Amino acid sequence: MLTRRSFIACAALLALGSWVVPPAFAQSGDKSAVAFIQTLGNETIATFADKSLSRQQAVTRFKSLLNKGFDVPYIGRWVLGRYWNQASPQEQQEYQRLFEQLVVETYANRFVDYAGETFKITGSAPAGENDSMVATQVVRTNGPPINVEWRVRSRDSSHKIIDVVVEGVSMGVTQRSEFASVIQSNGGRVAGLIDALRQRVGKG
Repeated sequence: MLTRRSFIACAALLALGSWVVPPAFAQSGDKSAVAFIQTLGNETIATFADKSLSRQQAVTRFKSLLNKGFDVPYIGRWVLGRYWNQASPQEQQEYQRLFEQLVVETYANRFVDYAGETFKITGSAPAGENDSMVATQVVRTNGPPINVEWRVRSRDSSHKIIDVVVEGVSMGVTQRSEFASVIQSNGGRVAGLIDALRQRVGKG
C-alpha cells in the first residue's frame, strides 16, 4: 500500500537538512514554514546518522519526529475519506493506530537504502487560507532530479505537513485511492482494510 513514490518522499524527508535556500527566496514566501521543515529535516538526519542508537531507539525517535512534523491523525482520516464516518469508533481507533504503525515501520525499514539525496528549494506559494506549498527538488547521485512539493498547514503558530506531492502526484490522493480499492474489494467494509493493514504491519 506504500508505493515507490512514498519511499521517494521519505528519502526526501531525510534530505531536508541539506536544503540549499536561494537568497531571493529567503526574503519571500512563508519563511516560518520553511524554517519548520528545515528544523525537522535536521533532527531527522541527526537521528539516523547517530550510530550509537539501536534500531529500536532510532525508530522510536523517528516516530516522535513523524508526529511532530506530520499531522498523522488528519492524514489518516483524510485518506480513509467517506469511509471514516462509516467506521465504528473502535474501527477508527484501530485504523489510526495501524496507519501510524504502517508509516513508521515501512519508512524506518527503508531508510537503510538512503543514498545521500539532497534537496534544493525552488519556490513557495500559498495554497488556501492556512496552507503553503513548498516546492523542492530532490537531487540524486544517479538519475534526474525529482520534483517534490510539501503542503504545510499553519495554525496557531504551529506547522504540520499534511501532504507530499511527488512529480505532480499527491501521496494522500494515491493512498486514498488504494485504501478505497481495498475496502471495496471487501464488500465496502472498513474492517477489510483494517485486516489488510494488520497483516501488512505484521510482516514488517
